Amino acid sequence: MQLPEATPAAWPPGGCKECYSTMIAISLQSGSNGNCIYVETCGVRLLFDAGISGVQAERRLAAHGLDIRLVDAVIISHDHHDHVCHAGVYNRKYGLPLYVTPKTLEAASKKHRLGRLKEVEYFQSDGEICFGEVSVQAVPTPHDGADGAAFVVSSRDKRLGIFADLGHVFGGLDRIIASLDAVFIESNYDPDMLAGGPYPQHLKERIRGPAGHISNIEAAELLADAGRLRWACLVHLSENNNLPGIALTTHRRIVGPGLLLHTASRYLPTGILSV
Repeated sequence: MQLPEATPAAWPPGGCKECYSTMIAISLQSGSNGNCIYVETCGVRLLFDAGISGVQAERRLAAHGLDIRLVDAVIISHDHHDHVCHAGVYNRKYGLPLYVTPKTLEAASKKHRLGRLKEVEYFQSDGEICFGEVSVQAVPTPHDGADGAAFVVSSRDKRLGIFADLGHVFGGLDRIIASLDAVFIESNYDPDMLAGGPYPQHLKERIRGPAGHISNIEAAELLADAGRLRWACLVHLSENNNLPGIALTTHRRIVGPGLLLHTASRYLPTGILSV
C-alpha cells in the first residue's frame, strides 16, 4: 500500500521529542531517480543519502512540520548519483554536516560536482557513528559502489534498518534483519519482468549479479523469518522491472499476512512511519 500524506508527528501530551523514545522515519523518495530517508529519535534528526534536491527535501519535510535546517547529519551510503548528487547543497545551503567514508567521498567527488564541502566527518563502512543516545552502525555491502554501506539506527530499545543497494544477499544479512523492529529494504526487481524486459543482456546480468540488486523474492525471503519486525517498507523499486503491486503480492505470498508492508514511491514521500 502507498501511504497517504501524514500529519506532523504526534508526540505524547506533556512530553517532548527529546525525551520520547519513539523513532519516526520517512522515505522522502526512493529509486534510481533519487533517494533520501529521514529518521528522528531521542532528539536526533538524520538524513540518509542526498539524492533529491535540497528544495524537494526541504518541502517534503516541511509538509510534516519538520525543518531541514535542524537535521544533525547527512549520512551517505555510497557514491552513486542517486544517493549523493545533492550532498553539497545540503552541506552548504542548509549547513548540514556530511558523514561519508573516505573512499565514497573520493569516488563521488570524481564523478559528480559536489562543490566545496564545509563540514565533513568520516566513518568506516563497518564502523559506528554516535549521536548522543543514538548509534548508527554501518554494514558493508557488496553493491558496485566504491565503499557502500547499509545502516542500523539504534536508540534505547528500538532498531531500524536502512538496507538498499545491497548487491546480493550476503552472509549475516538475515541475522541483522531478524534483530530489527522495522526496516527499509531494497526490493528492486521482479525476475520475470527483468528477464523479459527491454534492458540489454549485460545490464540484466549486472542487476541480478553479485554487485547489483536484490529481487522481490530475495527481499521477501529475508523478511519471512524476521518475527520481531513491526513493519517493512520496500524501497528502490525499479521503474522498468517492477511494480508496487507485484512487489507487495510477492512479499505477501512469501511472508504471510502478519507483517505490515509499505512501498516507497519514486516520486513522493511516504507518510510518517513510527517504531
